[in-house]
Amino acid sequence: MTNKQLIQKLNTRGVLTKDEFVCLLSSYNRTDAEYAQKLAQKIAKAYFGNKIFIRGLIEFTNICRQNCYYCGLRAENSKASRYRLTKDDILECCREGYPLGFRTFVLQGGEDPHFDDELVCDIVKSIKAEFPDCAVTLSIGEKSRNTYQSFFDAGADRYLLRHETANSEHYSKLHPKTLSLENRKECLFNLKKIGFQTGCGFMVGSPHQTVETLAEDLLFIHELQPQMVGIGPFLPHKDTPFGREPAGSFELTLFLLSLVRIMQKNVLLPSTTALGTIHPQGREMGILAGANVVMPNLSPVSVRKKYMLYDGKISSDSESAQGLEELKERFKKIGYEISVSRGDFRKG
Repeated sequence: MTNKQLIQKLNTRGVLTKDEFVCLLSSYNRTDAEYAQKLAQKIAKAYFGNKIFIRGLIEFTNICRQNCYYCGLRAENSKASRYRLTKDDILECCREGYPLGFRTFVLQGGEDPHFDDELVCDIVKSIKAEFPDCAVTLSIGEKSRNTYQSFFDAGADRYLLRHETANSEHYSKLHPKTLSLENRKECLFNLKKIGFQTGCGFMVGSPHQTVETLAEDLLFIHELQPQMVGIGPFLPHKDTPFGREPAGSFELTLFLLSLVRIMQKNVLLPSTTALGTIHPQGREMGILAGANVVMPNLSPVSVRKKYMLYDGKISSDSESAQGLEELKERFKKIGYEISVSRGDFRKG
């Protein structure tokens, strides 16, 4: 079977076997990637038109108790300049974003013990009380099912938790022994059962990744059936154990975005900051590969450069909420426009 036929099969069936994914990922060429891109673009437009959903990203703490080997926020990185925002700081970010057209606020942070269940619930309730027509997305790591339930009951709508890799051996090479793929998966399935619009995802080109582990990632996405998938290239941070590792492939990231769109046709699929960091037109090329979400930064300017997951992370110009007009113009040039709506997941 040719790669084009494999892509057509994926479009029809929504999944391939592991061997078929491995074959496709290890042998695709530019023609195959262009075919997948055009198909993904066609699918995205059929479901969403030329609309791109925006999320206001609020990076509210860069303090983390975990020690993931790839992350600049890891607890053992003593060179990181730490901060945490107050509840009032977070609400001020929302107040700045609302008039700009943001109807989803994404609260993202490290696993900071200061933000216990009670405080997170209070923040969520306060945002929903002041902005009842807005969605709140949380991205704050692994929690118990009871904790996730309390966040949901407080009014949180969505939860992002990248699985990072669906292969246990690979997972153990990216994380300390205190973390396990089994628990990460359990968290994701708990989030779905509770009723969150749930997002998983992975880095492309992370150390020790293979086409086999990537195939397992795609199979896990099919199994989980998430409402959101976040994919971006691995980018190293100099003060981590992986500081000297090469960055992930921009081209492979785009191809995988297209494959995910073809698999999960109505999924909410971001064109990530990492894409914009690795290539000047990364945001636009992600959209053209099938993505339909962008997350400009609403965090206070004073802390943006401190939330350094990887070296060179961009947070100004069209990556910032204040640069929304520039982003609109950039998308207009490729035939897309920003949607001022919550941009909820809708069943196909």
